[in-house]
Amino acid sequence: MRIELTVNGERREADVWAGESLLYVLRERLGLPGSKNACEQGECGSCSVLLDGRLVCACLVLAAQADGHELVTVEGLGEDGGLHPVQEAFAETGAVQCGFCTPGFVVAAADLLARNPHPSEDQIREALSGNLCRCTGYAKIFDAVRLAAGS
Repeated sequence: MRIELTVNGERREADVWAGESLLYVLRERLGLPGSKNACEQGECGSCSVLLDGRLVCACLVLAAQADGHELVTVEGLGEDGGLHPVQEAFAETGAVQCGFCTPGFVVAAADLLARNPHPSEDQIREALSGNLCRCTGYAKIFDAVRLAAGS
């Protein structure tokens, strides 16, 4: 089947099998490898994207469900070729180690700050609770979100 969707502001089309995940289509059919394939069960957050402005795990969404919808991936967060403030903050604070979980954390943090520009520590922790990192102790990730929030 053929789907049409807007990805990072650009109208895209893809031929997909009815059972393919949105994550697979993003990575393999549309050439957007930023969202990572880790658990395939919606438990780790590495594949987090914004679907019609709502944070979702792309591994749990069928590509066919995204037909006609708007999607933002980690590649589409920045504007005018620049980095999103969350991406800049992650780089500045060194909030990455292996980097595999980073795209999901960045998308989740950008979603949080779009809804709540000055979150409390508890709100940051809650917003990122769906994302797992196996390398860090999360301190630098939380530092990055606080930096991006200006707090």
